[in-house]
Amino acid sequence: MTPQDIYRSKLVTADDAVDMIGSDMDVAMGMAIAEPPALLAALERRIVGHDLQDIRLWYFHSLEQAGKTVLRPDLLGRVRPHSMFLSSVERALIKDDPEGGPYGAIDFVPVAFSESPHLLSEHVKLDACVTMVSPMDQHGWFTFGTSNDYTSTAARNAKRLIVEVNPNMPRVFGDSLLHVSEVDAIVEHASPLAEVLCGTPSAEEQAIGRIIAGMIDDRACLQMGIGTLPAAVCALLEDRRDLGIHTELMTPALARLIQCGAVTNKAKATYRGRSVFTFAMGDAAFYEFLNDNPAFHSLPVHLVNDPRHIAKNDNVISVNATLQVHLGGACNSEQVMGRQYSGAGGQLDFVRGATASRGGRSIIACQSTARNGTVSRIVPTLDGPVTTPRNDTQIIVTEFGWVD
Repeated sequence: MTPQDIYRSKLVTADDAVDMIGSDMDVAMGMAIAEPPALLAALERRIVGHDLQDIRLWYFHSLEQAGKTVLRPDLLGRVRPHSMFLSSVERALIKDDPEGGPYGAIDFVPVAFSESPHLLSEHVKLDACVTMVSPMDQHGWFTFGTSNDYTSTAARNAKRLIVEVNPNMPRVFGDSLLHVSEVDAIVEHASPLAEVLCGTPSAEEQAIGRIIAGMIDDRACLQMGIGTLPAAVCALLEDRRDLGIHTELMTPALARLIQCGAVTNKAKATYRGRSVFTFAMGDAAFYEFLNDNPAFHSLPVHLVNDPRHIAKNDNVISVNATLQVHLGGACNSEQVMGRQYSGAGGQLDFVRGATASRGGRSIIACQSTARNGTVSRIVPTLDGPVTTPRNDTQIIVTEFGWVD
């Protein structure tokens, strides 16, 4: 059979595809932009109709599509979220949870982003994986598009793989290929990709951004997180030369450094000439730039976030944010007032990778106060877990300056 014949034989409706999923199953969901809207809506219909019970849903970083379908508050008795990184969706579930407690409505799974593929392949026996992919080429290959991360591993370790083909999902280069023969069911659904827009940085963020940008020289290799602060830093780097990118998250702010010529990746030791990432979020113009662009190289997160792999490049500059800093240097980047707010993500992965890099710097950004200046974020006792231990913390930056 040709790839096209195999494709047609597996092409079904979303409702028929989710018939492969039964009660009391462990299901992995593509994260962020790769949340498959048609498949999640079909799952929602089955759950609402009481056809499915006790679904354990495994994922990182959910967005609105999951929040209005399978992660609806009224479905939590039948769906049990196993979230490895909290977004506004889970924060709302926790806030409204009548049980109270630090997590209550969800099972928060503390795990480093780099270890999530190992968790979902060795410790969780996945019954199914649902995710969005880019269209198949003439040779039978899809790509994982914006979400390689843990999804590529989960897809190949689940007993059933169901993909939603969206013509708007970027086709990416790198280790992101998925052959049609590996798929159990295919659903076609064209929909706009979710857009994650960056707001305007505050005065404090602008001050922190200027300090961090002053630490970044030509030929540095960048890892930037999400939000207005990393965007503010990137906006000040357009006059640099031969920057590189090795980051878990690819954003429009980093893409603009490629477009203006500041990023060439010439000085990198690994994947020279290409910007490495494991997942991407941004706007429609960014997705168009990402599509079929050999300047980008997508890899699974267990490779991108491996500190040993990060440190192969010289002059790695890692920029991450935290919620609280202990006087001894330990960072709480996850909890606010005893409530889980976020997750460890890849922070410690890149803290250690950048510190081990020759000429590298791990930078943790933290506004000095919260609640309009009434609460200090620099404290003698942390209100939550230690995300980055004091032995690993290198540089802390606030709007008032920096310290190693």
